[in-house]
This record gives sequence, C-alpha cells and structure tokens, in this order.
Amino acid sequence: MREDVENLDIRDVTANWVNAAVLARQIDDRIKALADLSHTPLFFGRLDYLHAPGADQAEGAEGERFYIGRRHVHDAEGDPMVIDWRAPVSQPFYRASKKDPLDVALRRRFGYTAGDLTAYEDEHLSDPAEAATTSKLLQQEIERPRVGPMRDIVATIQPEQDEIVRSGLSGSVCVQGGPGTGKTAVGLHRVAYLLYAHRERLARTGTLVIGPNRSFLHYIEQVLPALGELEVKQATVDDLVAHVEIRGTDDAAAAVIKGDARMAEVLRRAVRAHVTLPTEPVVVVRGSRRWRVPAYELEAIVRELLDRDIRYGAAREALPQRIAHAVLVQMERSGEAPDDRVQDAVARNTAVKAAVKAIWPAVDPAKLVLRLLTDADFLAVHADGVLDEDERKEILWARPVRSTKTAKWSAADAVLIDEATDLVQRTHSLGHVVLDEAQDLSPMQYRAVGRRCTTGSATVLGDLAQGTTPWATRSWDEALAHLGKADAVIEELTAGFRVPADVITYASRLLPHIAPGLTPVASVRENPGFFEVRTTATDAAVIDACAELLRNEGSIGLIAADARVPALTEALAAAGIGHLGPGEETTPDTRLTLVPASLAKGLEYDYVVLDEPRAVVDGEPDERTGLRRLYVALTRAVSGLIVTHTAPLPSQLG
Repeated sequence: MREDVENLDIRDVTANWVNAAVLARQIDDRIKALADLSHTPLFFGRLDYLHAPGADQAEGAEGERFYIGRRHVHDAEGDPMVIDWRAPVSQPFYRASKKDPLDVALRRRFGYTAGDLTAYEDEHLSDPAEAATTSKLLQQEIERPRVGPMRDIVATIQPEQDEIVRSGLSGSVCVQGGPGTGKTAVGLHRVAYLLYAHRERLARTGTLVIGPNRSFLHYIEQVLPALGELEVKQATVDDLVAHVEIRGTDDAAAAVIKGDARMAEVLRRAVRAHVTLPTEPVVVVRGSRRWRVPAYELEAIVRELLDRDIRYGAAREALPQRIAHAVLVQMERSGEAPDDRVQDAVARNTAVKAAVKAIWPAVDPAKLVLRLLTDADFLAVHADGVLDEDERKEILWARPVRSTKTAKWSAADAVLIDEATDLVQRTHSLGHVVLDEAQDLSPMQYRAVGRRCTTGSATVLGDLAQGTTPWATRSWDEALAHLGKADAVIEELTAGFRVPADVITYASRLLPHIAPGLTPVASVRENPGFFEVRTTATDAAVIDACAELLRNEGSIGLIAADARVPALTEALAAAGIGHLGPGEETTPDTRLTLVPASLAKGLEYDYVVLDEPRAVVDGEPDERTGLRRLYVALTRAVSGLIVTHTAPLPSQLG
C-alpha cells in the first residue's frame, strides 16, 4: 500500500503549482501514516461470523471471516485483508461474549513478541458446550512490561471501555476512572474512532488533546500516530492561554480566587465599563451637505448593542456601520438613493471614527487585567458584590508595574487574560477536545477549555481522588457546568487493569479522607505483583531498593517529594545508577526515572520505589491535597511497589 502511494505520478493531474504542492503534501502525509512499526503487528484478532454481516440470517447465508487490526489493509486488487478495529464489523471483537455472542462463531486472539506472531487463542462463542474462560493472551498483553512511551490498547479494549470509545461525536462524555482503569487510553482511542467515523467533519474543525504537562504529553504522543492518526494536536492548558510570558507565581490563596468562576463576571463588567454613552451628536460632511445624527439616537444604538450582549470587539466593529445606516436613512428621506458603497464610506468618515473611538474604545485584554490587579479602586468598582474586600486584597499586586511586558504574570493571570480576550473577540472552536487529568483544573481553566469546543464536543477524563491543586474539582457536575457541557454523560470505570490488587487496596485506604463516596478500583489482574513497606534507618535504603528492582525486566520509577529530588539525584550518581527525568524515553541501559511527585500524575512504570510518603504529603499547602498527591504516587506501579520511609507514615494509611 505504501509503495503504491510512493509510485503515484501527479505530473499530469494538477492544474497548477499550488494544486501540485497540496497534493504532494497529502501524499507525503499518507506515506507517513502507512509507516511500518516493527513491534506493532498489523492484526491482532480474527472473527468468524455464523452468517455474513448484514445478510438475512433466515436465508442461511454463509458466514464470513475477518482479521481485525490497527488499520485497514488491502491487497494489490484492493480487497480488504485486515479490517480497521473501528469499523462496525469489528465491534463484536470487543463486545461479544458467551452470554451474547453477536452471531460470532469464533473469536481468535493473536499473541506477539517483539512483533513476531508467537501464539493464538480461540473462543467458540456460539458453542454451548464450551465454557467461558478468561483470555490468557489478553491478561499477558495487559500486564506486559511498560518500557518507553504509552502504547495503544486496541487489542485489549474491554466492553465497558468500548462503549465510551464508540459514543457519538454530538455528545460530550466525562469519564471518572481510578488509577489503572485505562481512562487516558479510552480518551485517545475515542479520538481515533471519531476521526474514523467523522473524518471529513473533524478535518475541517480540528481535534485537540489537552494534558496536564509536557512530560505527560510526551508520554502519550505515540498512541495516535501508531493508529495512523497524525493530525491531532496536543497542548497543555498553559499553551492555550499563552498570551503573555509566565514569569511569576501566586500563593495558593490568590490562585484559588483568580481561578474562581466569579472572576468572569468581574472581567465582563470591566470590559463593558469602557463603553461611554454619547452626549454629543455626530455630524458627517459629504460634499456640500451636512448630516447630523443626534446624541439621543446614538445612545439608542449603543444601548441596543449593549443589550445584545455580543462580543465587545464585534459590537465595536458594528457601531460605525449602525451610525452610517442612520445617516443613509436621512439621505433617503431627502430624496437621495445611496448604496452600500456610500454606507461604507460614511462608516469610514473621520467624524464617525472619532465618535466610535470615544464611545466604544479598543480594549487590550492584558492591559485590562493588569489594571484590575494593580488599581485597587478599579478592582473595587467592578468586583463590588462579587469579591469581598479580603479577596480583593489577596489578588492585588503589592508593587506597581510599568507595562504588560515587564509584569511578572502567573499562570492564573494568563487564564484571566484569555477570558478577557474572549470577551473582546470570540475564541475559535474545534470539533472535539479531549481533556485529560481534568480534576486539577480551576473553574476559570474549565472556561478556557470550554471556549475551544463551544460548537464541538468534549471527552473529559479524570479522577476526583487525584485532584492535587487547592482548587481541584469537587464534583463533575460542577466542572462540566463551567466547561459549558452540563449535558455531558458521566461514565465511571472501576475495573483496574494496571495496578496490582495489593497496591490499589493499600492506596484506597486514603479514599475516605480525600474523596468520600468514590467507588474504590477493583483490580482484575491475575498477576498479583508485589508490594512492600520498608521502615529504614537511612536514605541509602531507597537506592538499594532501586538497584534491587533494576534486576527485573521493565521500567522503574523512583517517586519522591519535589524537595528531595536534588538529594536523591546525588545519591543515585554516587551509587553509579543512571537515571532519566519524567517524559524522557527509557533505553535498555537506562530504565530508572526519577520523578518529582508533582509530575507523577498520568505516568506509569513497571516497578516503583516511593520515597518518604510523609514528605510527599508535607510538600503540599494543605493535608487533603498532600494525601491526594500521595494517592497518585502510590498508584503508578504496574507490577510492584516498594515504599521506603524513615519518618512515620501518614496516619490515614493505618
């Protein structure tokens, strides 16, 4: 298939050099999408139907056989050899069971080692004599060592995951999932499915995956390309609102207030306050005639634009045309017959421009936010009845700032500027947005993401128990309202495929303290892995545990409180153990990653050493946030976890 594309001759099919360049680009993209991945087999399953799909079963139509793979593969004649996993005929591979075989006689799973076919396993779903069993190949694939970036799960998608993956484009979905339930993979595979089912529409409107940080995006960046999807953009929330350079930080109290949805009303008032009702008429001179629009008529035009509550910038652009229209009405009454060109000329008249500048001046969003944060009187006027005096004092800057370029903006300030920018000019909306680790967003950040999918849909992924910011989400209903997707369907994944049973049971001791009411994850892994808590006298035990785990196959993560990372870096170097930072790809020689607890979310390793749980908790501004950070750190292991501590463990762990 790739050679066919490479051998295409486009010299005689393009009308000009522009068409040739566009077609060449499309061909190049197609070649990239058809790249061979040496460790990724083209097919992983087979379905033998009792009857041909779509045929009338009463007529006894013969069954058909389909090989299921990551993408469609056809032979030299164009006949399909492998069916894309997203096609409707592939769906029973994930949904069929002994209880409901969906007309499938046989489901075959193939096992691979380093890309080579090494095993297969059959289930005769329509044979009542064969008992239902758990697939060994499925378990082996789920429990395979995690080396390198995240990979696709098309061979192991579970029925409850498949329902979410194949849900329609028109509706938004929120997935609450504990550690190891596969929520991130479900979100990425839903994007791949939607691009398959609605490719033309999403090609026009665009798709975006939003992650919590660059390390996380690097970890997941190969999943969609492996499925042939190269056009999906990835970003963090900070990337979306990067109107200014971030050089400052807020304390927790200020960040919580700036992230509160009430700030949207403060900004709306501040923007609209720039409008001044006219007190003088506008006089337009054309040739020997003078046309006068009285102040009361101008005021009526301005009030109507304010009442329509359209974007500030759109109303400012409409105002000169509305004034010009009032002039044209007078011209017509006097017997003239002006056309659209005359109206445009009047709208550009010096007097009209001066009036618009005085009535509806341009607003610079960054300057507006800067004034709110530095001018106590300006903030008091527009936050009256919204923020109390103490809250206003908390977000005011202590020192005056000369300009927006010299200001030390924080991440929360950038979100405020994005809100103000949208009040002035509408933000471009995409067709679909995936928001991962959503529980850590503030209401104002949700609004920033929601602006990017006002005319599209969203897939929201997260775990309320893993919220590790002071402004973390309290409920999905509240979060979805801020996102503008209050009608989204909330799904919960509770089957854990990644974390060993003993580990998730131990971590779940924290749930009553950090997220009461959440259903604990139930591990469905056959491999129990191992779990150990070691009370030690010195920090050397942490390095010894790393060396011990490096004797096993797979990746190792050493997770520690951020403040302890420099000391552990020195200790690893002294012991001659090489290590990587979060997001860096492991190699056969370097499989240990030193992970600050603040960056552990969303990452996973075969084995984890967790250093000093008490230090992880104490590193956060409050105990609940610290316990949530600890819950995240405890649940990053796929095969085994060693917890080492010299200080007492948090009492909530028992």
